[in-house]
Amino acid sequence: QVQLVESGGGLVQAGGSLRLSCIASQHSDDTYWRGWFRPAPGKEREFVAAISWTGGVTHYADSMRGRVTISKDAANDTIYLEMSNLKRRDTAVYYCAAKPGYSESWEAYDYWGKGTQVTVSS
Repeated sequence: QVQLVESGGGLVQAGGSLRLSCIASQHSDDTYWRGWFRPAPGKEREFVAAISWTGGVTHYADSMRGRVTISKDAANDTIYLEMSNLKRRDTAVYYCAAKPGYSESWEAYDYWGKGTQVTVSS
């Protein structure tokens, strides 16, 4: 059972930046991907970005591309989500998730963290 713990959320002004972290309780299998999700209108959770544990292949939601960067630190079983030019609509709880293989569907992910709150003020 993989446990994921997010951190790095907080209050930031519009236009500002934050870096979120997600650490796993155990080393990720080479087939695993880790992703970031957040709630959205009409969806329980929408895809933000994902990264493969092997090779570091990345995918981004079109709506976030150019404003977020996902990366990993394999030695510390940690992934990061760097967010810039934050907007009020980015206010949400951001969740880290993991699964074997790639998917943009939150329902496909096996393991979830409890989330970290990001609040963007005007």
